[in-house]
Amino acid sequence: MSDFMPGTPYFDERPKGLLTWPKLLRIGIPVAAISILAGWHFDVVIELMLVITGVLTILAITRR
Repeated sequence: MSDFMPGTPYFDERPKGLLTWPKLLRIGIPVAAISILAGWHFDVVIELMLVITGVLTILAITRR
């Protein structure tokens, strides 16, 4: 059985450089965990969360 879902737009294989959720989570979870631990250690967790929220908001607006 194929590992692709029926109706997938990729005929033979996925395009190079395609960022999928498993790949994104493998990168994002360790980075987020290290950032939160560093913020906790330096007592700047709230500021860290505000900066992350601001950056993601700006990215969302500019990529629109």
